[in-house]
Amino acid sequence: MLQFQPPGFRQKNTQTSLGTIAYYTQTEVVERSPIVFLHSFGGGSSAYEWSKVYPVFARQHQIIAPDLLGWGESSHPARDYRAEDYVSSIAEFLPKVTREPAILVASSLSGALAIRVAIQHPDLVKSLFLVCPSGFDDFGEGAGRRIPREIINTPILDRVIYAIGATNEFAVRNFLENFLFVNRDRITPEMVNAYLASARQPNAEYAALAFLRGDLYFDLSRYLPQLTTPTAIVWGEEAQFTDVRLGQRLSDLNERVRSFEVVPDSGVLVALEQPAIVAGLLQEFLSVEK
Repeated sequence: MLQFQPPGFRQKNTQTSLGTIAYYTQTEVVERSPIVFLHSFGGGSSAYEWSKVYPVFARQHQIIAPDLLGWGESSHPARDYRAEDYVSSIAEFLPKVTREPAILVASSLSGALAIRVAIQHPDLVKSLFLVCPSGFDDFGEGAGRRIPREIINTPILDRVIYAIGATNEFAVRNFLENFLFVNRDRITPEMVNAYLASARQPNAEYAALAFLRGDLYFDLSRYLPQLTTPTAIVWGEEAQFTDVRLGQRLSDLNERVRSFEVVPDSGVLVALEQPAIVAGLLQEFLSVEK
C-alpha cells in the first residue's frame, strides 16, 4: 500500500515469529529518536491512519509506521488472533527496527496494546502518546457492538458480513461517515480507497473478525496502574463506543498520564479527521519529554 504513503517514504519488511510485518519509513535514513505509529483496528485499518501526521516529524525523527499483523501489507496468517499475539509481535518488532527505546504513538485498541508492551518491556518504550486508548472491555464494561455476538460468531455468515461490510466502496464510506468521523466532509476518496485496499487483502477477514467478535478485547483498567512510562492521552470529543468519560476514568488511574486532551468536533479517528491538531499536540508532548 505504498501508493497511499506520503512522498519521501518507502516500504520495508521485517520478520517476526508470527509473520512478516510491513512498515513505512523515510527514504532518507534518519537515526534519531524513533517514533513508531500504531494504527487502530477495524475493517481496512492500516498505517495509512497516521499518514497525515508522521510526515511532520520526518526531519527530526526516525519514522516507523507498521501495518500490524493481519492488516495492510503485512502477513495475514489464518489464525484465531488474541491480544497477546499483538503484544508479543509488537515487542518482537521494535528491536528489529530501532536502536533505542521508541516513542509509541497509537490509537484505540493499539493504544491499549502499547500500554501492555510498555509494562512488559519498559526497555523498549521511551514514552507513549495515545489517542482514545481502550481495551474495549474497560472496567468490565463492554464498549458495545455494531453486530450481535450470535451473528458475528456464525461460521460462513461472519465472512459474508465482512465481505459486504468492508470490501465495497459504499460500505466503507458509510462506516467512516457513521462510526469513525464526526464531519463526513473530511472524508476523501483517498481515505476510502486506502481502507478498501487493506480490507481486500487475502485473509484480511481473520484479524478484522477477531476484533468484531471481541476476541481481542481486554480490561485496560487492570493494566494502567502498572504503567511507569510517561504518557499523554488525546480523545476525540465525540468518539463512539469509547467516549470521553471513559478516557478520563482511565487517565485518572495513573499519575504517569501527564496530560489528557480532548479534541473537539472529532470522532475516534482523530489522526485522520484532525491531523494538524494531533501533530501539534504530539509536538508539544515531544518537546516536554526531551
